[in-house]
Amino acid sequence: MTDQKQQLEQQLWNIANTLRGKMDADDFRDYILGFIFYKYLSKKMELYANEILEADGITFADVEGHEQEAELLEALKDAALDKLGYFLAPSELFSELARRGNAGGKNQFILGDLSKVLTHIEQSTMGSDSEDDFGNLFEDIDLTSSKLGKSENDKNELIVKVLSHLDQIDFDLQNTESDILGDAYEYLIGQFASGAGKKAGEFYTPQQVSKVLSKIVTVGKDQLKSVYDPTCGSGSLLLRVANEVEHVAGFFGQEMNPTTYNLCRMNMIMHDVHYNSFDIKNEDTLEKPQHEDLRFEAIVANPPFSAKWSASPLFMSDDRFSAYGKLAPSSKADFAFVQHMIYQLADNGTMAIVLPHGVLFRGAAEGHIRKFLIKDRNYLDAVIGLPANIFYGTSIPTAILVFKKDRKNKDKILFIDASAHFEKVKTQNYLREADINKIADTYKTYTCHAEQSEEAHEAIDKYSYVASLSEIQENDYNLNIPRYVDTFEEEEPVDLTAVSANLKQLDQDMKQVDHTIADFCKQLDINTPF
Repeated sequence: MTDQKQQLEQQLWNIANTLRGKMDADDFRDYILGFIFYKYLSKKMELYANEILEADGITFADVEGHEQEAELLEALKDAALDKLGYFLAPSELFSELARRGNAGGKNQFILGDLSKVLTHIEQSTMGSDSEDDFGNLFEDIDLTSSKLGKSENDKNELIVKVLSHLDQIDFDLQNTESDILGDAYEYLIGQFASGAGKKAGEFYTPQQVSKVLSKIVTVGKDQLKSVYDPTCGSGSLLLRVANEVEHVAGFFGQEMNPTTYNLCRMNMIMHDVHYNSFDIKNEDTLEKPQHEDLRFEAIVANPPFSAKWSASPLFMSDDRFSAYGKLAPSSKADFAFVQHMIYQLADNGTMAIVLPHGVLFRGAAEGHIRKFLIKDRNYLDAVIGLPANIFYGTSIPTAILVFKKDRKNKDKILFIDASAHFEKVKTQNYLREADINKIADTYKTYTCHAEQSEEAHEAIDKYSYVASLSEIQENDYNLNIPRYVDTFEEEEPVDLTAVSANLKQLDQDMKQVDHTIADFCKQLDINTPF
């Protein structure tokens, strides 16, 4: 299965690289991912329709032109809208468009038909329960864009090539035990993110970090009622949480960027998450929260580091912020995201958020909020320092803050310093599987052994430390990790006798060199330099 997955990933990435030509990678991402999604929808529609029609002894391809075409299409549409959330006619399938584009052995003009099909997919959901989940999904695929080519024929030629190459790849959707296409889609998103520079942080959290966050919020659980990400990007973090448990009943997220919001919904559907099981919104989370009435069992986030926000005084009457007495500064929204997430956290839930190190020690309003969270609420459960340079587009070191409303370790906070545990690959640092597991296992031990003896909380030398709340109070609620985890490496003692002997030997050697130089100068009948 691993070989098959890797082969599919490489095939898709090769197509992306070969066919994008001079187009910017960010722009081509929207086209290639959109067309992969279109093929996925087509294949799912075809497989489901064939399953329904099997009893009638016909296939989906036989419906158009059948004497009962209208009745069959109407029945299939009703069933598909309920099961899949959308509908495609046989003539609208990906394979059919790819075939028409290559009819007669040369490129045929299909841009108009393709545009109509993509629009019809969205229109087919109007008035149904899935309308919000499929609306405007393909709006970033602009088939009239000059980026595809100078002339209409140039644009058509590129699109036909893309469809033809994708049509030759088997997505293996018949295999219900496998999700290799979903994984390959994730792989492509990650590959595009790695070359996107600072823009990458807008839509993708590296899988290594996603794994750490996911393992932490699922400790002790094999099922989750809900998981929420207030800055969900492409949805990779939400989906990664699902990999750590047997079942997640509901996925919730909010994303400000419309293009990334579309990518997230596609990613959910590509991972076979039913449209009734996810609720992704396109709005600014801090300014216009969309899930205020809900509380979530697991919350994960990698918000934009030190982003700006309005910090409007009106928020002092907002239930998310009012209890703290102060707002996060307008120049740094880090703690605003923390406050928002804590407000949405269920009493039995766990939240994990990645933030820049400044949140651990900055003063003023942030210091006040940090103290309130620890002293007045006692919600902070762990602080985990990550290596620098593991995120795309920034090299700054970061930390994971873990919060719970019902903490077992009520008088302690775990500190982990994982900053030196990584592998360097080219210019990027990566958490290895062993590094990820060490973080997760250390936190799990701390959580699951909360009621055991103090020995269960012993520090791992130069890696972790369980601090008492009184220690943190003595440090004026400064959470800077080196204050708690001692990573100091003692230098080996200096042998002064050996040093003295070496100096004497050097002195003798220098005298011998001086003597040799003086001898050469005498032979050359010139003055010595000393």
